[in-house]
Amino acid sequence: MSGLLNGKQLVITGVITESSIAYAVARLAQEEGAKIVLTAYGRPSLVARLARRLPEEPPVVELDVTDEAQLSTLADRVGAHLDGLDGVLHSVAHAPATCLDGGFLTAPWRDVSAALHTSTYSLVALTMACRPLLRPGASVVGVDFDASRAWPGYDWMGVAKAGLEACSRYLARDLGGHGIRANLVAAGPLRTLAARGIGGDGPSFEKDWSARAPLGWDPQDAEPVARTCLALLSDWLPATTGEIVHADGGHHMIGD
Repeated sequence: MSGLLNGKQLVITGVITESSIAYAVARLAQEEGAKIVLTAYGRPSLVARLARRLPEEPPVVELDVTDEAQLSTLADRVGAHLDGLDGVLHSVAHAPATCLDGGFLTAPWRDVSAALHTSTYSLVALTMACRPLLRPGASVVGVDFDASRAWPGYDWMGVAKAGLEACSRYLARDLGGHGIRANLVAAGPLRTLAARGIGGDGPSFEKDWSARAPLGWDPQDAEPVARTCLALLSDWLPATTGEIVHADGGHHMIGD
């Protein structure tokens, strides 16, 4: 890649550690010519420290995707740094512990609703908060984990991801007339904070995934997933919307 995102301006959510998919997207986006703004939830000083490790330190704005007041001012706060948006990365997911690791039949609604609010509805909420800045040709990309199966330990987060996939399709339908695309990237399991609930026995799950994926799989390398996100954020897939693009080594298409 060389200058894949020259002139593009992006909002990137979900940077919380250097191992996160969002951090890899932020780094590669800058290397490919984009200007970015990061969002921070809860610990803006932590995200600011990570921002300083990127090729060029980007602005950081505070955002809780479940907070209507923060969402209502997001466009103005991002607009103080960027005069428009060509892309948004949604890399946000969380479920209370009761919703994971065998809690599917017992999780209370207050916890389930919190998981759905943060992990599903927030794709729409974030997109519409950014809508005043989104230019024709803009791309909304969300980070997914294959929701076509019931994964060990994933429980209500699996339901939330299924909802995320539906939300992306409806966003693609309703924003397509404005020239805005919406797609998801279904990643294989990575050693990130968000992935800890997948698979029960993490090392065993990762080993099995790598063995079954035709291309193999490195759970410590987020760059292949980030590159897929960058492709969707670029102008190279202008007629692709409502899709789930798998960046999982090919695991998803291998039969049991």
